[in-house]
Amino acid sequence: MSPEPSSSVVRLLGNAERWLLVAAPVLLVVSILGRTWTIVTGFGNETIDLYVYWALAPHVLSGDLYDVTSPNSPPDFPLPFTYPPFGALVFLPMTWLPWVAAQWVLRLLSGLCLYWMVRVALRLVAGEGWTADAALWRRRALLWTAVLLWLQPVVHTFDFGQVNLLLAAVVLGAMTARDARLAGTGIGLAAGVKLVPAISGLYFLATRRFAAAVWSVVAFAVSVGLGFLADPAQARHYWFELLGAADRVGPIATAHNQSLRGALSRTLGYDVEMTWPWVVAVLVSVVLAGFALRAAVRAGDVLIGVLVVQVLGLLLSPISWDHHWVWIAPLLIWLVHTRIARWAKGVLLVLWCPVMFWDVIAFQLDRQPTIWTIPRPGWLSAIGWAYPALALLTLLVVPFVVRAAAGREPAGATRTGQAEVTGK
Repeated sequence: MSPEPSSSVVRLLGNAERWLLVAAPVLLVVSILGRTWTIVTGFGNETIDLYVYWALAPHVLSGDLYDVTSPNSPPDFPLPFTYPPFGALVFLPMTWLPWVAAQWVLRLLSGLCLYWMVRVALRLVAGEGWTADAALWRRRALLWTAVLLWLQPVVHTFDFGQVNLLLAAVVLGAMTARDARLAGTGIGLAAGVKLVPAISGLYFLATRRFAAAVWSVVAFAVSVGLGFLADPAQARHYWFELLGAADRVGPIATAHNQSLRGALSRTLGYDVEMTWPWVVAVLVSVVLAGFALRAAVRAGDVLIGVLVVQVLGLLLSPISWDHHWVWIAPLLIWLVHTRIARWAKGVLLVLWCPVMFWDVIAFQLDRQPTIWTIPRPGWLSAIGWAYPALALLTLLVVPFVVRAAAGREPAGATRTGQAEVTGK
């Protein structure tokens, strides 16, 4: 009797993974060289967002941080400094480097942070298997890093010179840290640099880590206090006048903005701000995330619990640039290596992968008259929902597929011999 087709497919995939794991170090080197080439020969060489930090952060000491714009801004949008004063203080050491050195230091740190995030995500899904099959999981970390260097939010993070990978690494490390002081301080300081990580406190509350939540509030207060210490006038200007001015951060409806507000505005033809369409979408998102987070906490699945909270933050933020969605990298790892229902794994991977590895944002940008144009043709506004729609679908699916972590083997955790993994 011939083997079942499903068994043949599984065996074929297993053999393919085995060969990929053997070649993982070479694939990572090739991927790094390829990404380096695209950066230095293309748009990535400009790193216009990094130039904002590098050129404007010193103005935190001269009292005009929020009155100047980057001299390297595009012609249709002068780029101001949009983070709290503490963010400028954090960026100050980078400004002591020559411009080219600052670019490559950020790229190196971002690459290391991506690799570290991959290792943390794999360790969380592997559980005890991380130690039992150390060589296997190390090879998987190299392979995943090689692949995820081409994830579009990661690509755009490098191209624009953004700090998304650095902040995501800090937040992931803090949210999974056992020590309450370390966990809370990491989140509080990350929120002091950029406000969105503050939503991570929901995870502390959901998991009853109240000490970590308190420490996050204290650390955030310290970051705000340091900003006032640097310059009370500009700190007051930011916290009491500029906070909430989303249009100062950027054009709400441009394809780069993949938040609920951006998607709704493109569809309805005007900036919905915080009116009823946005409120309804937020309520739906919060309810879906609430059920998903409860399921994750009950199952003891730390990684998907963390990701649910971060995805909710991306949806609710007035502006979530496409490069902010680097959190989809560990989500793909969770989908591949966690034993969930095959239909859910297949559907979500088939939907997420083309969107994440094909530049749908550039496709939309090429078809919008200007970054300030709000209305879109129906088909183009539908494509503009790519990230938030898949995020909502993922939140909807999670409660139905997440399983108790106790005794669960991650997908693909079948023991592979040391010689088989290393090729020895």
